[in-house]
Amino acid sequence: MRILVIEDEPQLARHVTSALTRHGHLASSRHDGAEGLQAALAETPDLIVLDLNLPSLDGLTILGRLQAAACPARVLILTARGDVEHRVKGLNAGADDYLTKPFSLDELVARVEALGRRGATPTAADLLKVSDLQMDVQRRRVMRAGRNVALSPREFDVLQVLMQEPGRVFSRTELCERVWQRDHEYDTRTVEIFITRLRKKVDSAFTSPLIHTIRSVGYTIRAAS
Repeated sequence: MRILVIEDEPQLARHVTSALTRHGHLASSRHDGAEGLQAALAETPDLIVLDLNLPSLDGLTILGRLQAAACPARVLILTARGDVEHRVKGLNAGADDYLTKPFSLDELVARVEALGRRGATPTAADLLKVSDLQMDVQRRRVMRAGRNVALSPREFDVLQVLMQEPGRVFSRTELCERVWQRDHEYDTRTVEIFITRLRKKVDSAFTSPLIHTIRSVGYTIRAAS
């Protein structure tokens, strides 16, 4: 993968890019927020490792501008340990995952490679459909009632899991394991954030919602009755 590391600590950025390069990725780095945003939009990397505390432009501002520009890159944010508020803001702003500082390089590489996998699980179906919602798995496109639904890579992964088994109720823990492929430190909060984001994009413009919460159990997608 082509990976852009936006991190204001040069030594840490070097360690990260070196670790990613050793694992076969093409990694480069920027140490300033404005320069990092410019590189992200110009170079179109597959994945961005983004520190939140940056000079010129902070990470949350960068996330917002990437979303506005419909940048397709997946984003792994780096946050201070214990800073739950910024992790939640980062996920709400469009990030796909997070890693708290300090972290091990092995874990960072594992997170990056998990994000690089196209889907949550292999599927033989090229087209998934629930009511008027359609997903082209190979082209990673989603449409509802003929309208394009622009999703981040991680939003796509969550929706794909739901659409592979319409009507089945997935617990927050199972969604976390299927999509993130690991035990997530804040799985309940993270899954809730992504479901909220999907509802806004998939259901908000329609009178018949497809994504449903089953209280105390989890989430499902099904055609309106």
